[in-house]
Amino acid sequence: MSASNSGKDESLISKGYDWIDSRFKIDALVEYMSHKVVPLHSHSIFYYLGGITLFLFLIQVASGILLLMYYRPGADSAYESVRFIISEVEFGWLVRAIHSWSANLMVFGAFIHMFTVFFTKAYRAPRELTWFSGIGLLALCMTFGFSGYLLPWNELAFFATRVGTGMAGAVPVIGEQLLIVMRGGEGVTGATIGRFFGLHVAILPAAFTVLLTIHLAAVQRQGMSEPVDWVNKPESEKKYMKFFPHFIYRDALVWLIVLNILALLAVIFPDGIGVVHWPLGEKADLFGVPPAVIRPEWYFMFAFQALKMLPAHVWFLEGELFGIIAFSVGGLLWAMVPFLDRKSVKGKEPKLVMAFGVFVVIFILAMTIVGYLVE
Repeated sequence: MSASNSGKDESLISKGYDWIDSRFKIDALVEYMSHKVVPLHSHSIFYYLGGITLFLFLIQVASGILLLMYYRPGADSAYESVRFIISEVEFGWLVRAIHSWSANLMVFGAFIHMFTVFFTKAYRAPRELTWFSGIGLLALCMTFGFSGYLLPWNELAFFATRVGTGMAGAVPVIGEQLLIVMRGGEGVTGATIGRFFGLHVAILPAAFTVLLTIHLAAVQRQGMSEPVDWVNKPESEKKYMKFFPHFIYRDALVWLIVLNILALLAVIFPDGIGVVHWPLGEKADLFGVPPAVIRPEWYFMFAFQALKMLPAHVWFLEGELFGIIAFSVGGLLWAMVPFLDRKSVKGKEPKLVMAFGVFVVIFILAMTIVGYLVE
């Protein structure tokens, strides 16, 4: 390319940038980002977990839109449309595998991100709103998984959804009404697919986008959290790196690595592997015999197994109702951690809060392992 052509290209790019900047003030954004810094320390790697989860959500949206072009909700069409995507649509099997793998990895990334924030105490003031919105996003991620599980309308999804939604009936006072709203009737039918489809592709994405915007705004406003031991550390000993371009470049590199891992998993294990699997199997039969073993997705296993282990009655309450109340209280306490974690007058760290976090991790791991070992 000649120097004159190169100069013309640069001039066009410059004019295009100036045109956009005059309307959207990009220079001001670049200037703002260039002054932001990220703390640099031994645990800096954990700063990328939130970005990984965000990237996997974007993959979910892109792959979900592609699947939406062929998927048809309904008891008479859902299963057939998924089978058509897998067997007839060019690379349809790959898109479905990417969608399924990214969904599981997104939930896993959100869990790891949450526990990292907890144990590094990044939820403390002034980042309470970041913590609350993050908890909400994790709940929405899990709801995404639950609502999407039924959409293929296969045998396992049908019976698992019937068991999962049936737990809502144990809620006092509103249980029966809640069950009907979730299922679209007394039982799991084609109407249930319509409810779950609308929830999965419209309501949840809208709610997730709003909450994600709040979460990202809070992160940008408050910045990345500094280690707890930096409180009494001299400024001269603290290390930082610029958010733009250094952190952004590193984040992009991590995204590229995750994309490669996702692609490999989707190509090598299109139907999943081990406890993370989604074979299409047989079409759901409303009058069929339930499988010998019905298990939820791995991220619900700890709650499912804990409820199974409860006796029929605990004191004056039904065992299932007691379990739902216990999980509700536990979830509320977990969300309120920023207010429960307060330093004592002598400046000592509250050990009870950390013990609570350790207990939650051990409980989730133990119940999940037991759930898959016990038939």
